[in-house]
Amino acid sequence: MGIFDRLSTLIKSNLNELISSAENPEKMLNQIIVDMRNQLAKAKQQVAASIADEKRLKDQADAEFKLADEWERRAMLAVQEGRDDLAKQALLRGQEHLEHGQQLASTWETHRMETEKLKQSLRDLNDKIEEAKRKKNLLLARQRRAEAQARISQTMSGLSDNSAFDAFNRMEEKITANERQLQAAQEIDEEFSGDRLAGEFKQLERASGGVNADQQLLHLKQRMGMLAAGAPAASRQLAAGTPGAAGAAAPAQLAAGPDAAAAEQAKTGEAELIAEIERLSGMPPRA
Repeated sequence: MGIFDRLSTLIKSNLNELISSAENPEKMLNQIIVDMRNQLAKAKQQVAASIADEKRLKDQADAEFKLADEWERRAMLAVQEGRDDLAKQALLRGQEHLEHGQQLASTWETHRMETEKLKQSLRDLNDKIEEAKRKKNLLLARQRRAEAQARISQTMSGLSDNSAFDAFNRMEEKITANERQLQAAQEIDEEFSGDRLAGEFKQLERASGGVNADQQLLHLKQRMGMLAAGAPAASRQLAAGTPGAAGAAAPAQLAAGPDAAAAEQAKTGEAELIAEIERLSGMPPRA
């Protein structure tokens, strides 16, 4: 193979590849349908011309037969007038028109059969074009479905990479950390803002819940019938320990702060309550 042949083959292969890559199925199918319609229009024109020729041949044959009949009539007239010489000439002329008409009729019959074949071919072409139009819609639907599947596959292949999920998890952790920082900032603001003195009194009120417990104990004893209703509250309270010890501990606890004092008071009261209950039940006191 010479260099020019190889160069020609290379150019053709590159052009074919370029054309194949540039082909759009939808545009190509639409163009094919347009070309088919143009071919159908041309075929219709050819069939119409063939039908016109067929009619022309038919008219010419009929005209020749009419002339043959006309010359036969003239021959009969010449015989009636006693002109046999004119009758013979008329008969010869009529025979010529008859033979010419028969030739035209034979040609017309052949042409008519060919025209019928052209008509059938035209019908077949029209049916194929209609079928191609219907098939084009199906092919375009399949093409769109294939493109959608390709896009989905491409998307899934991109999501299959762990980096995408890792980035998603990092963003989730970052958002969670931001939420924790916001909650911590709110707690700090609540702790160091507002009236601090009012907050300390609220803590003292929570620590002094033993008064409410004493009242509940008095109501319980009244319901049990152990105390008479309306008796002084001071005679029904449990022994709370040595007054002197409590009085001596009070200044030290107050000096340590309201919170420490409340905690120490609650601890001392709980220990004395447990010891008193154990003494009343006859159990040995705890160490």
